[in-house]
Amino acid sequence: MDKVRGLKCRECGRGYPAAPLHVCEFCFGPLEVDYHYEALKGVVTRERIAAGPPSIWRYQDLLPVDGEVAVGRHVGFTPLIRARNLAEELGVAELYIKNDSVCHPSWSFKDRVVSVAVTKAREFGFDTVACASTGNLANSVAAHAAEARLRSFIFIPADLETGKVIGTLVYAPTLIAVEGTYDEVNRLCSEVADKYRWAFVNINIRPYYSEGSKTYGYEIVEQLGWRSPRHIVVPCAGGSLITKIWKALKELRDLGLLDGELARVHAAQAAGCGPIVTMIKEDSDVLVPVRPNTIAKSLAIGNPADGYYAWRAVKESGGSGEHATDEEILDAMSLLARTEGIFTETAGGVTVAVARKLIERGVIPREESVVISITGIGLKTHETLASRLAEPVRIRPSLGAFDRALADLKTLTGS
Repeated sequence: MDKVRGLKCRECGRGYPAAPLHVCEFCFGPLEVDYHYEALKGVVTRERIAAGPPSIWRYQDLLPVDGEVAVGRHVGFTPLIRARNLAEELGVAELYIKNDSVCHPSWSFKDRVVSVAVTKAREFGFDTVACASTGNLANSVAAHAAEARLRSFIFIPADLETGKVIGTLVYAPTLIAVEGTYDEVNRLCSEVADKYRWAFVNINIRPYYSEGSKTYGYEIVEQLGWRSPRHIVVPCAGGSLITKIWKALKELRDLGLLDGELARVHAAQAAGCGPIVTMIKEDSDVLVPVRPNTIAKSLAIGNPADGYYAWRAVKESGGSGEHATDEEILDAMSLLARTEGIFTETAGGVTVAVARKLIERGVIPREESVVISITGIGLKTHETLASRLAEPVRIRPSLGAFDRALADLKTLTGS
């Protein structure tokens, strides 16, 4: 099946061959994969997808990989959880958590994009993969490079959380800690990518890499019985995830695989780094870069590459956007853990906090279905909550000691 024509510019529409390219040489617009959708109609069916593996590769017909899957065969198909306890707390009728905090192998949605990117890098014949990262991408690129037996160079801001640094180093990459913001790291990586023949997953391989995010949207629809929820709340860093979820919904509709209306997609960002949400609130197509100042480091991209396209996706879908303060992020992380037993990182705290605000404002009506995107595990950022948690009750190893401690606890709590 001839499913990919090549690449095309998202601005001027000029076509390019399927190669490791990412910028149009005429208008400098970003490139994306150009699919031959007519060839896919009637071939890609619900039955064909359901017969595939329990991973993102059940959607291989809609991904830019030519041959056999080389890397990351077990990525994705994470749970979509009916969150009844959280729904009761937030006062909504139908609430789901799309839980990529359990995505294999590095516990974030980045495994989706990296599996596609590294598989494509192997197809192109690269022997080294690399990335600029705020943490989750670093973990995933290092893990997939190890599986693929490729060299990896990982560039991160030097102030990244310890959990994410260790979660990268364990795979034995070359880790470069840059004294600067993510945007400064990314600029450096663009220069490195020009000099060395390496597959930078979020630079020269970006058109293929970003397509992996579509699988997050595909899974939501399939897991809801081939229907879309009315609302999806999505964390935004570079802006690619929300853009590709919206693309996934439109693809499924156009291929006749999705019943009913499409979701409204809502952008969630931290107040200390929220240029995309600011665009949405001001209804402006001009992104004004900011210098990040937030505990949500995985979302701390002050000049997001897909910011304009994220704004456009939200606008097309009829969605909205909202910021969350650091205090609201921490409260939301605790709320999700207390109600649903899910420990998310700070990015998940952003989406829960923003969902709560949108529900309270009536932007998301209480009787309509909503999916909250949880994109990473809390064990990577556990230090953010440490000062807010209770100390363990310490006792001697005897029943009497436990009885006395239990009595003390009842006195303190009045129960």
